[in-house]
Amino acid sequence: MPTSMLKWVRWGLALVLVLALLTAASATDVQRATAQAVPTDGIVCTTNANNTFTLTTSTGYIGMSDDNTVFMWGYALSGQPFQHPSPVLCVNQGATVTVILQNTLAEDVSIIFPGQENVLANGAPAVPQFDGGGNLTSLTNVAPANGGTVTYSFVANRPGTFIYQSGTDSERQVRMGLFGALLVRPTRDDPTNNVRYAYADGDNAYKASTEFMIMMSEVDPMLNQAVERGQSFDMTLYQPRYWLVNGRGYPDTIAPNYAPWLPSQPYGALARINPYDPNPELPNNGGPNPAYNPLPAMVRYLNVGSIDFPFHPHGNNGRVVGRDGFPLLDAAGGDTSFEKFSVNVGPGQTWDVTFFWQDNEDYDPDTNPVPITIPNLQNMVFGMFFSGSPYLGNQGTKPVGDTGMTQCGEYYIIAHNHALFQLDSWGVPMTGPATFTRVDPPVPNACPQ
Repeated sequence: MPTSMLKWVRWGLALVLVLALLTAASATDVQRATAQAVPTDGIVCTTNANNTFTLTTSTGYIGMSDDNTVFMWGYALSGQPFQHPSPVLCVNQGATVTVILQNTLAEDVSIIFPGQENVLANGAPAVPQFDGGGNLTSLTNVAPANGGTVTYSFVANRPGTFIYQSGTDSERQVRMGLFGALLVRPTRDDPTNNVRYAYADGDNAYKASTEFMIMMSEVDPMLNQAVERGQSFDMTLYQPRYWLVNGRGYPDTIAPNYAPWLPSQPYGALARINPYDPNPELPNNGGPNPAYNPLPAMVRYLNVGSIDFPFHPHGNNGRVVGRDGFPLLDAAGGDTSFEKFSVNVGPGQTWDVTFFWQDNEDYDPDTNPVPITIPNLQNMVFGMFFSGSPYLGNQGTKPVGDTGMTQCGEYYIIAHNHALFQLDSWGVPMTGPATFTRVDPPVPNACPQ
């Protein structure tokens, strides 16, 4: 079979499997997340009752959207296989967090925790490392090569979104995949009522069940190939060829968490929400809808690449409520959050952004139809995610032979990196950092969960 045909077959199979797997995760997947069932969409938190995480350096391969595979490094949970990116560690504000690093690589490795204060290494303050000539060799204490260990600890006093990454030869080791996300949740969370907050102060509540991550990264396969072969690589020649969201390129970004055809890339990037309605009512004058939660969704943006990533979600503005682990408040505690369309996340930055989608026109086929005449089938071009009807929650007539990719008349709104030259995989267009917001009809609805 020609290579070009193989690519289209892979895309088709991936998109069909996305819909087939939107309703469940396997038992194996559940075992891979500590102390939490794996959601189909959204952030997969790795938690621990003692806030103690043992991470082991590991190596493996990830699949790219051009059907290439690339050798990577990563931090894996002890006893678990390689994954990319490394686990999302979730802790509560005020917790004493312990991270035990076990190094299997043939060079020294470490972890730094930007935004955390008074980090200890083996019980003493973590400090930069220097060689005998006074040259800096690491930003913090290391786990020595070939079996060394180091134990880091800190009190997570400040809630927010943070990155953890290698502090040793960071320019190279971070590019090889030694990075992950750390989420510190404020004490005022109320997840039993589906309410979370990004920070301890300020107006930043969001619906706990609609929390998503956009972790942007890059890969130069020439660096990775050199490392795999034990060869040197001149970092002045570093040139990314792949740009990823949560370790995946489109269309894999919209696949579920722990999709079986992505065994080492567990985290999807599809945002799935219901439309915002300030006065939700059940059909037929059934009164207030008890299943509805009017809070917005949350997207946590992280950039572990080397350049700015202007992420560009279509169809809505987001409200930036925090950056780099700080809520947007003035000196008096007043709200300084702001709306923004494209989110321009710089290297090493994190942004916390709430958003919702609202059916402002309230189009209805019976009571408020779209004020145009819809062309007949012969004069229309159908996208793969078009239900055949312009109305949310409706399935229309589609051409004979068309393979429908919708389940219940939902909408799909693209979100992507707006540095368009990065929106590919080594020249294959529309295979890079892109995903969708899926808008389901108002609850209750017939959409599989």
